[in-house]
Amino acid sequence: MSFIDDLKFDAAGLIPAVVQDAAGGEVLMVAWMNRQALEQTFAQGRAHYYSRSRKKLWLKGEESGHFQKVLEVRADCDGDVLLLKVKQEGGAACHTGYRSCFHRKVGKKGLVAVRQRKVFDPEKVYKRD
Repeated sequence: MSFIDDLKFDAAGLIPAVVQDAAGGEVLMVAWMNRQALEQTFAQGRAHYYSRSRKKLWLKGEESGHFQKVLEVRADCDGDVLLLKVKQEGGAACHTGYRSCFHRKVGKKGLVAVRQRKVFDPEKVYKRD
C-alpha cells in the first residue's frame, strides 16, 4: 500500500491514531498504529492497533467483542497523526468498560467521572495472563 509511505511514523515505527465515532463525532480513544496495523485495518475493515505495552499487534475487540468498523481514515496536514472514523460495535471503546476512554474531566479536584455507567465489566471480559 504505497499511500502508507506518505505517512510519517516516529522512530519506533508508530503513528498516533485518534478514534472518533463516525455518527456522533465523540472521540472514543487514542491508540498507536504501525505499518502492519494500518495494512490489516484496510484489509479487514476493522481497527487494528499496536500495543506499546504488550509490544504486539492487536485487533480492537478481539477479547471484549467490542470491535470498531472503520468507515474512514484521514491524515493530518503533516501526515504524522491519523483520524479513524469508526462505528463502535458493542458500545464500548475503553478497556475499562466505558464507551469512551475520555470519561473523566480534569478539574481543580482532580479527575472527575463524567460518565458513570459502564457498558461492560472488564473483570468478566478480559483474561488475566
